[in-house]
Amino acid sequence: MDYSTFGRHVTVDTWGVDFEKLNDARFLEEQMIEAARAAGATVLSSQKQQFEPQGATVLVLLSESHISIHTYPEKGFAALDCYTCGETVDPEVAISHMIKVLVPKKTSVKLLKRGDGPIEVLK
Repeated sequence: MDYSTFGRHVTVDTWGVDFEKLNDARFLEEQMIEAARAAGATVLSSQKQQFEPQGATVLVLLSESHISIHTYPEKGFAALDCYTCGETVDPEVAISHMIKVLVPKKTSVKLLKRGDGPIEVLK
């Protein structure tokens, strides 16, 4: 069997997000699992960490790779990424879901082509 190493990696920085959303690891975990499923991914497991006095990190492990978020509620900032292998799962769908949930005032999104030679920025 011939396996492809092709993957897409979407990264996004968000600013101007509500403190309460960014400071709730359980809420973020639920939304990221929903985002992964909306993208067609298979969720294997998830981990979350609530920091004191604020902040959260959530990692959702996918059969196809991962989706993660790191938050800085005091700055209204979150860094997200979703990397998926193959062509059946669309990481842009997962990231779009999270942007709709977080409602940032500003975003910076990059789409990278992975595993097919030099890393290309597609968007």
